[in-house]
Amino acid sequence: MKHDFEILQNKVSTVLTNAERGHDYWHALRVVQNARLICAKEGGNSTIIEASAWVHDIIDDKFSTESDSKKIVADILYESGFQQHEIETIMHIITHISFKGGISNTEHASIELHIVQDADRLDAMGAIGIARAFHYGGFKNRELYNPAIAPQTYTTAEEYRNSQGHTINHFYEKLFTLQTRMNTPTAKHIAQERHVFMETFVEQFLHEWNGII
Repeated sequence: MKHDFEILQNKVSTVLTNAERGHDYWHALRVVQNARLICAKEGGNSTIIEASAWVHDIIDDKFSTESDSKKIVADILYESGFQQHEIETIMHIITHISFKGGISNTEHASIELHIVQDADRLDAMGAIGIARAFHYGGFKNRELYNPAIAPQTYTTAEEYRNSQGHTINHFYEKLFTLQTRMNTPTAKHIAQERHVFMETFVEQFLHEWNGII
């Protein structure tokens, strides 16, 4: 059976219709575009990479239960022409790409997993990353900034997920660390520019906050 990415794309669009807008269809599309770019330079199975990029956020436990969402992903992939062994490979990738649960650079992971992970992390950086950070902060009714609350170091995924810190802290706690977490040379190169852009933004934000001209 031929892989039908038109069916896959349409089903992902439907499932993510009401998703939080930093993790919606357009996020999936941007991750797909990042993944294609990296794959063209680094290799890997482009079919597995693109399919994984499309469905990666459907199982995000911020918004869904694991058992239900995994069944949704499996059904989408099957209806789009993927075989069982391919579905299992994609499930492994999307289960291990997250910031809190990802396989590290030093562990044995496939080039496909590394590329999708890089593609997802790149969308959390630069101008898009800034927009997504403040959108999610608003979604959670978090403060833009509070100088009395310093960035935290979290020892568990649960602590990180339940944090109520302000959005500027999110840059120090996560976004500024992403540059060093890239797996592939292509993603590392792209991340450099986006990292500098975020640093410049936060510096300007704090200048304006503190009334520095």
